[in-house]
Amino acid sequence: MNFFEELEWRGMLHDMTPGAREATEKGMCTGYIGFDPTAPSITIGNYVQVMVLKLWQQSGHKPVVLMGGATGRIGDPSGKDKERQLKSYEELDSNLAFQVKQMEQYLEFGDSGNQAILRNNLDFYKEMNVLDFLRKVGKTLTVNYMMSKDSVKNRLDSGLSFTEFSYQLLQAYDFQCLYEQDNCHFQMGGSDQWGNITSGTEFIRRNLTDAKAYAVTSKLVTKSDGKKFGKSEEGNLWMDAKLTSPYKFYQFWINSDDADIPKFTRYFTLKSREEVETMEADLGEDKRAQKLLLAEELTKRIHGAENFNAVKNVSEVLFNKKLDADTLKGMSSEVLSMVSNEIPSYTVSKNVLSGGLNFDKLVTEHAPLFSSLSEFRRAIKGNAVSLNKAKISDNALVIQPDSLLQDKYLMVENGKKNKYVVAFE
Repeated sequence: MNFFEELEWRGMLHDMTPGAREATEKGMCTGYIGFDPTAPSITIGNYVQVMVLKLWQQSGHKPVVLMGGATGRIGDPSGKDKERQLKSYEELDSNLAFQVKQMEQYLEFGDSGNQAILRNNLDFYKEMNVLDFLRKVGKTLTVNYMMSKDSVKNRLDSGLSFTEFSYQLLQAYDFQCLYEQDNCHFQMGGSDQWGNITSGTEFIRRNLTDAKAYAVTSKLVTKSDGKKFGKSEEGNLWMDAKLTSPYKFYQFWINSDDADIPKFTRYFTLKSREEVETMEADLGEDKRAQKLLLAEELTKRIHGAENFNAVKNVSEVLFNKKLDADTLKGMSSEVLSMVSNEIPSYTVSKNVLSGGLNFDKLVTEHAPLFSSLSEFRRAIKGNAVSLNKAKISDNALVIQPDSLLQDKYLMVENGKKNKYVVAFE
């Protein structure tokens, strides 16, 4: 695989400094991307850069993941129209530890060949006092040079603290440290990082004799409506199952606009160009089938095959009108828990089942699925109520502990669209 050809056919390449392509053709190169731990997890936007590192590694080059233990404490002004709120050190350290575990899942780490390595830029600064920083780092780039960068110019009217102004110097010095420590000649990132990255190449040019450092940026993926990718009314699409459930993650791709699927496929699949183009030719205009393939590939890669199978079962529970009671009873507690997170659910003390509990009392008092007994009885009379996929015709039905699915759940339906889960704890 040729790295730049790979980025080009995928539509990901934004810009590069002269000589970058030629340098990669001479043998294995080392390149890095930085990730500031300002959020509790990696997002789908961050994962674009993980894909760049993955493609870099598959092209025979060595990736470096630089975690921003130091830069995360400062805040990157790039793309921001106002000053960031600083995170506590404890929060940043917790975020960093979790994101390291995520990175270890996405790339092949090790000490040999082109296996990925991980660095923390806090190691570059923790023994450096402010005077050392000003003498060693602050003297290299002029204020005029730094102010020419968009990340600074765009903030002059709204205000920019010295703290965020210094971020550019930190990122530049990071590059020099990795250049000297790991023979790292490439820094990569999103197109909004071009100014910071080229400050790094200039920093190295001024400080290291005969050094050759290169910048490469990728396009920021946007949706066909022009909105930033990974943003929705509910916020970011997270790579952590606790923040975005595997089911919601899967559904994001299924519900994407048809016009976005060719771009999303190219940015996120690990299939080859030939495989993608053959798939698209075979499926033609069937964008639904393409979405299903991408959703399956990404859900398995991010959340594992077991969670993907659970997601498929959740879809069965929610959307398969022919699902029977016996099949529902066979669903695992993990699947039922996922279902309870996707539809309205209620938690009820298990103690209320002692000696049995009238179904009408459950759904009108403990878990008010119906506003009144009369509404419940009308629904029963209209044959609209189901309990665990079995139609209910008896107003006096009594719920016993052995009625529960996986000793915890009940699924109640009122008509075709109103589905609820009651969890007993």
